[in-house]
Amino acid sequence: MKLLVVGGTGRIGSKVVERLRAAGHEVVVAASSTGIDVLTGAGLDAAMAGTQVVVDLANSPSFEDAAVLAFFETAGRNLLGAAARAGVAHHVALSVVGTDQLAASGYFRGKIAQERLIRASGLAYTIIHSTQFFEFLPGIIQFAGQGLRLPTALVQPIAAEDVADAVARVALQAPANAVVEIAGPERASMAALAQRYLAATGDRREVVGDAQAAYFGAQLQHDTLVPAGAAWIGAVGFEQWLRQSNPAQGAG
Repeated sequence: MKLLVVGGTGRIGSKVVERLRAAGHEVVVAASSTGIDVLTGAGLDAAMAGTQVVVDLANSPSFEDAAVLAFFETAGRNLLGAAARAGVAHHVALSVVGTDQLAASGYFRGKIAQERLIRASGLAYTIIHSTQFFEFLPGIIQFAGQGLRLPTALVQPIAAEDVADAVARVALQAPANAVVEIAGPERASMAALAQRYLAATGDRREVVGDAQAAYFGAQLQHDTLVPAGAAWIGAVGFEQWLRQSNPAQGAG
């Protein structure tokens, strides 16, 4: 089977490419470094020729509201148009659990637009809603600023390795024509998990849990960021991820 992995040089994309190639499939990596540009459309039609499955893992390089929306709308239209012309049988895209409840955030408005384009495209598809990656914890803490005020809403983070396993598995299955959810094995409040991470890295700062604290500009309900129903559950929990990632000690 021939698959096109968009964003195939990134954190998740590179791991997905490894898994698909190890399974014996032909994989084309779409990235600016390979001469395939989802924003201009350059190289897309040639790369799509003979492709059965497109895996869209591209992400906006900017989190500025207008730039994010423009990225996902432009890239989405270019990818879906090229896929339709090539007769692609399955369009897979990675998105985020709770996206439809986070329209107050510019980033998630971009993801909502991306998902809307996929559903309206007429292509068979699967949208994978993932919980936050463990690897994003440092960025979430940094976003909280000096006050370290973080939401008490639940999170169920997943390791990047598990995300890649799930994406590769979905790409080789029949289209769901729906959203499927993936998550890690443990639930905790975001504030509590951030505190555990700081303690594990030797950072003595204290996180302040605040139910009203915003998450990238959006207000969270207690269960916004966790799966609403049945979900594929990854194997790697927080402690195992810490051992594997070996975060720097003495950060604070």
